[in-house]
Amino acid sequence: MENKEKQPVNVDPGKVVVGLDIGTTKIVCIAGYMNENGKLEILGMGQSRSIGVHRGMVNNIQQTMESIKTAVSLAEKECGIEIKDVHVGIACQHIQTSTNRASKILDPNKDFITEEDVKSFIDDMYKLNVEEGWRIINVIPQEYSVDTLQNIENPVGYRGSRLEAEFHIVQAHVSAIHNIVKSVELAGLNVVALDLEPLASSESVLSEDEKEAGVVLVDIGGGTTDVAIFYKGILRHTAVIPFGGNIITSDIHQELNILERDAENLKIKFGSAIYTKEMEDYTISIAGIRGRQPKQIQFSTLSAIIRARLEEIFDFVQYEIEISRYKERLGAGAVLTGGGSLMKNIKHLFELNTGLAVRLGLPNEYLTMNAPEVLNSPIYATSVGLVLRGLQKLEKTKKIEDTNTEHHADIKNEKIQIPKQDVVISADQDITESENDFSEKDDTQNNNENENQTGEVKNLNEETTKTQKSFIQRFLDLLMD
Repeated sequence: MENKEKQPVNVDPGKVVVGLDIGTTKIVCIAGYMNENGKLEILGMGQSRSIGVHRGMVNNIQQTMESIKTAVSLAEKECGIEIKDVHVGIACQHIQTSTNRASKILDPNKDFITEEDVKSFIDDMYKLNVEEGWRIINVIPQEYSVDTLQNIENPVGYRGSRLEAEFHIVQAHVSAIHNIVKSVELAGLNVVALDLEPLASSESVLSEDEKEAGVVLVDIGGGTTDVAIFYKGILRHTAVIPFGGNIITSDIHQELNILERDAENLKIKFGSAIYTKEMEDYTISIAGIRGRQPKQIQFSTLSAIIRARLEEIFDFVQYEIEISRYKERLGAGAVLTGGGSLMKNIKHLFELNTGLAVRLGLPNEYLTMNAPEVLNSPIYATSVGLVLRGLQKLEKTKKIEDTNTEHHADIKNEKIQIPKQDVVISADQDITESENDFSEKDDTQNNNENENQTGEVKNLNEETTKTQKSFIQRFLDLLMD
């Protein structure tokens, strides 16, 4: 590809977020920012073939690093900025989830719960002791309680002494994290955050109404199929199934005894999840190797191979729905996304297997009208979602910083009122007496500050003033002696 000169971008670099999707079949890098209308403005994107990744797991660090460099370089040329910080997706078979309930004692001197209190609570959950060899990568609050108040979606603004919450904890194996992070760092980049890929996909393809009514997201990628279940706007269950579109290609390759690249082409061009009558009389001809006779393949045979594997994947999805205990609460049904969801008749097969109404999820919910047309595809659901999640975190951080800045400014500008006190000094007293007067004023000021801290400021009466004057006079007499 021909090199393009970088053009300056008229946007604050601090507002730009870069998502890096390290998939089994492709690596995608997207840079963007949120415009004033709340839409995602894409500055640039780059894509390369993924080498060294198997079922979402980085096996060859060097090969993956080179693929990352290629994708990032293309994105940099397109957007005209240097990319250093990236939000990276993770979804491999070495993922496990759990639910944990925790509590936090609140500062009794605070008027109400702040964004910073909630963030601190969530950050504490990342410090939980977990099984050796595992690390927490995502903490998702389910619902909060403040003292006796239950089922609070957002506790900011509430007042209480005890904050409780139930968290959905996502863990990844340390080796899986290490290989991903190392590949990114060797490519000259900094990993700002690791996000579970189904969480990212959900941000780009699901509506708030679907999350509220109850929905299951099924992201069929090359190496894995990711599942995320939402109800009442909250993530309730996640899972990573170690089968995706590549296993279908492998099945076709082995069953029909053809080259793997021919198997992939067959799947993309002629594959169908359900065999229909109009396919009955059609055959596909595959060129023979080195002059050998072409191989004739029936549409029905190809469809049967694809359907068998898809039904197995959907059985796993159904199992995850059942163990989540939200099977009867999926009012919005299911949303299929990812490259595997482009298979012909896949929605029909999913409905037959699960009984759920289903639609195809496209990542255009928050994209601007001038976004690259290529992004209007389920293939890029995770890539776009990583940018959106990064922008959400950026906004939360800015909100907390702004709140802290306002708080410190209020403290700095606060004026403490100190009542005036008259101290009578005779004309014949020397400068030593004046210095003593200054010392007396300091003592009085300190006393008033202490009184302000207890919220009670009292005016000094005449008797107190006389006593203080007498004390000053006695002290001066001692000095003169």
